[in-house]
Amino acid sequence: HTSMDQIVIGVLALQGDFAEHIATFKKCKGNVVTKEIRKTEELNGIHALVIPGGESTVIVKLLDDFKMLDDVKKFGAEGFPMFGTCAGCILLAKSIDGRPDQKTLQLVDISVNRNAYGSQVDSFESDLKADEAIFGAEPLRAILIRAPMITSAGAGTKTLVQHSGNPVLLQQGNLLACTFHPEISGDTRVHQYFVDVVTKFG
Repeated sequence: HTSMDQIVIGVLALQGDFAEHIATFKKCKGNVVTKEIRKTEELNGIHALVIPGGESTVIVKLLDDFKMLDDVKKFGAEGFPMFGTCAGCILLAKSIDGRPDQKTLQLVDISVNRNAYGSQVDSFESDLKADEAIFGAEPLRAILIRAPMITSAGAGTKTLVQHSGNPVLLQQGNLLACTFHPEISGDTRVHQYFVDVVTKFG
C-alpha cells in the first residue's frame, strides 16, 4: 500500500465488543477505516477481518445461521489477515480441549482451553513482557476476561506475548490470536501491529 491507499479492516459485528475494536483502530496510525461485517457480501473489498471478544459459541452459531462460516474460513485460508481476541481466538483455533464438537474456523494451529483459569477467576489484569522488537520495552497491560488459554501451538506459530509460560498473543502468518482484550485496555499497540501486518500484506 502507498500511504494514499485506504486500509479497510472489517470487524465481525454479529455479537461481542466490536465497537471497542472499532474505537481502538480509530486511534491507530495509518490510513485505516473500519467496516462492521454482518453478512458474507460485506467481506468483499475488506483487507482484513477482526473477530471480537464475546461468546464463542454464539458467534459460531450466528456465523452458521447467516451462512458465513465457510466464507470467513476461506477469507483466512486465502491469506487475508485476521485478528481474533478472546472468543475470536477460540474461533481461530484448530481445536478446543475437551470440546471436539464445537465448530471453529480451524485457521491457527493451536489448541485452546475455553475455561482454563477456572470459573471462579472471572477476570484479571497483568502487565506482560511483550516481544520488544514489535512492542517496545513498555509491558503490555493484558486484561483477561473469562479468557481461554492456548494449551498447545504448532511449529508455524510465533509467540509475541506470554503469561506464565503460555502464549497470550500469537501469530501464524497473517493471523493473530489473542486471549486477552487489547481493545479495552486503552493501549493501541496490538491493534497498531495488526494494522502494520495488514499494510505489509496489501
